[in-house]
Amino acid sequence: MNWSVSVPIKIDIDMYTSTTFTPFSMSMPDGRLVTFGRPQVMGILNVTPDSFYGGSRSFDSIAIEQRVSTMLAEGVDIIDIGGYSSRPGATHVSEEEELRRLSLGMDIIRRHTTSIPVSVDTFRAEVARKAISEMGADIVNDISGGNLDEGMWDVVASVNAPYILMHMRGNPENMMDFTEYEHVTRDVLSELGDRLQQLAIMGIKDIVIDPGFGFSKTLEQNYALLKDMPLFHLFHRPILVGVSRKSMITKLLSNTSEDGLIGSTAINRIALMYGGASILRVHDVAAARQVVEIVEMTRHSE
Repeated sequence: MNWSVSVPIKIDIDMYTSTTFTPFSMSMPDGRLVTFGRPQVMGILNVTPDSFYGGSRSFDSIAIEQRVSTMLAEGVDIIDIGGYSSRPGATHVSEEEELRRLSLGMDIIRRHTTSIPVSVDTFRAEVARKAISEMGADIVNDISGGNLDEGMWDVVASVNAPYILMHMRGNPENMMDFTEYEHVTRDVLSELGDRLQQLAIMGIKDIVIDPGFGFSKTLEQNYALLKDMPLFHLFHRPILVGVSRKSMITKLLSNTSEDGLIGSTAINRIALMYGGASILRVHDVAAARQVVEIVEMTRHSE
């Protein structure tokens, strides 16, 4: 696959040294305009049996009920539901099975809350369409940035859904074969910029940027992106940070995902204070909520 872009972006590395959260809004498919005045905590609901972190797996109705209730009690702002694990080596899941899992999870979520926005974590266009149009989801979270299903952007435009554009090269199976960058931050920004131009042509307006920590990046490249996070604000879009219990933490600290909460919390704090993150995608809602509260109090103190 050719990773070159049609319109290169000239990046001044000295443009941004740090930045703070900027309020943002999204127009939901049902016509609601939702405004977010502080960093949002997005709680992960994996309705899968094989996600990389065992503590996030909620595969039956009882486990899903418990997970949703816990996240709501802990103050979750957005729920991100996924029915297809993106970890390398995960079992292939048919479109029908992914939809079945999502339908079960969405039914339970919407019995508990109709006000919390729900993003559907999928790279399949038809799954995204049905999740939005038939199940009551609000946002499409696409790890492939439109690269794994050429119909995805048409669906997002047709259902008028906000779109989370993540950077990844290849697919979850081979993504680590595509870690050659001339300069990781410049290249990721340039590739995202090219896709943003294409999305603008299609009339997709509410777009969240996700640098794609852990996806087609080495350990060192992940931390280079974290250090350069302020540069992602040149797009003037909300930024999602999803590092929760990932290998960029466990490999560095020589531990496991079960021990990854402290490292995740540390990076979330950096992303908020230094990088101006808009959304933290996490397994541990209570811990992330505390980080947001502390950072916000610090920012607004005299």
